[in-house]
Amino acid sequence: MEIWLNPACSKCRTAVADLDAAGVPYTVRRYLDDPPTAAEIRDVLDRLGLEPWDIARTGEAVAGEIGLKSWPKDAENRERWIEALAAHPKLIQRPILTAADGSAVVGRSPEAVQAAIEAERKG
Repeated sequence: MEIWLNPACSKCRTAVADLDAAGVPYTVRRYLDDPPTAAEIRDVLDRLGLEPWDIARTGEAVAGEIGLKSWPKDAENRERWIEALAAHPKLIQRPILTAADGSAVVGRSPEAVQAAIEAERKG
């Protein structure tokens, strides 16, 4: 399992604590220091079953600077959204957990983190 996190984020710290309590092995990716590539974002989106605008933090200052909120949310603009997430990783929702079974979740709730833990155990 890998967890994309920002250590300053309380939800990320809670997710790590839950993983530790469950005894699930994982690797940490500080995605602000080690930004995912566009290809990695595409892969995670496929695993999540989501679109890039679903994991975008549109309230971030950089979102306003690039006009992200006004971008169309459609297939024609999908790649534009992915490239923006890769160029500005602060825009990526966190934490994201990827499990060995190929699934992934945005771990903003205890239930989502628990689902990732269960998926990892099933492997």
